Amino acid sequence: MKVLILYDYPPSPGGLATQGDMLYRGLKKMGVDVYAVNSKSTLEKEWYYNWFKPDVVTGVGYWGYAPDIILHPQKFGATAVPWLVADGYIANYQDVLNKLPLILVTSQWVKDMYVRDGISGDNIEVLPVGCETEIFHPISQDDPKVKSIRKNLGISDNQLMMLTIGGDAASKGAQEVMHALAGLQGKIPDWRYVCKVWPQDRTTAQNTMDEKLAKELGIEKQMDFQTSIISRNFVPYLISACDIYAAPARLEGFGMPQVEAGACGKPVISINAMGPKDTMIHGETALLAGVAQQIVLHETILGSESGYPENTKIKFDPPRIVDYRASIPDLKDSLLQLMNDKALRERLGKAAREHVVTNFDYMVVAQKFMQIVQKKLDLK
Repeated sequence: MKVLILYDYPPSPGGLATQGDMLYRGLKKMGVDVYAVNSKSTLEKEWYYNWFKPDVVTGVGYWGYAPDIILHPQKFGATAVPWLVADGYIANYQDVLNKLPLILVTSQWVKDMYVRDGISGDNIEVLPVGCETEIFHPISQDDPKVKSIRKNLGISDNQLMMLTIGGDAASKGAQEVMHALAGLQGKIPDWRYVCKVWPQDRTTAQNTMDEKLAKELGIEKQMDFQTSIISRNFVPYLISACDIYAAPARLEGFGMPQVEAGACGKPVISINAMGPKDTMIHGETALLAGVAQQIVLHETILGSESGYPENTKIKFDPPRIVDYRASIPDLKDSLLQLMNDKALRERLGKAAREHVVTNFDYMVVAQKFMQIVQKKLDLK
């Protein structure tokens, strides 16, 4: 079977690029005849269609990427099998998606969103994102590379480091974590909370709001918002520098950094909803907070990025849940337990590592991809 994978290639450190690259590398290591190409590179994609003649073209993205990862390969007679995430509402391309022989999604929650918004579930299969567990693995905090990170961040040996990684911190639940930490002052050891975010305009604005909240909560001196470009080479050491990975995300179709933290043997605090329900087991591999609030949207404005004329108003009937908020009391309980119990941190971290290796290693995911596609499309 010949496979062409469309994503942000060569890969940036972002989530969708990592998703595609892990599949590409896994299939290549298995000996599959596979190539990768940038999903927006029209000329190069057509080149592959003409000489490689792939049996399957798998594009990584969300439903709005349909023109690049579905319609374009179909124009050249290729079989498109997209691997999709969700952004809370599937507003367009229902007809295109419903005609596909197979759609891959990153979690059961993502599948539920597509079905809710008019896509038949008959040909939707869940394929989790792969994790490179030989690189994301437990590294001692005595390792010089890890010690250097803690030193650069100004975190002493006797301080506990919480970590959140994301495009911005608030979308990963950092504000809820901040509220929880502020409510535990005097009940937990000395700590620092590092939020590693990506440099972009919306992050700058969000950091300003998050820093204002930290000041209002009286924890601004214990917060550290790091905004810089980093490579995948750095991330395992950054995760290893922390004691607890916290990400009770507001919208999460999978949660790659949470899985990577588990692979590094770190205890994770997340939310018992969406993608994290697929990747973690409450009380065994992580601590998952309940949902305190669901943010409901009655209408929205869409444009060309979603296949609509600019400023098209879409009314939801019924209204759509587009965001979640984790329970702050639950987060307080989880932080109180983990920050005061090193043995619990180690136990959860060890179990998380085993869970990730068994279920989400990129080779496991590549093998599952082949099994699903071959069975559904009757290919060899």
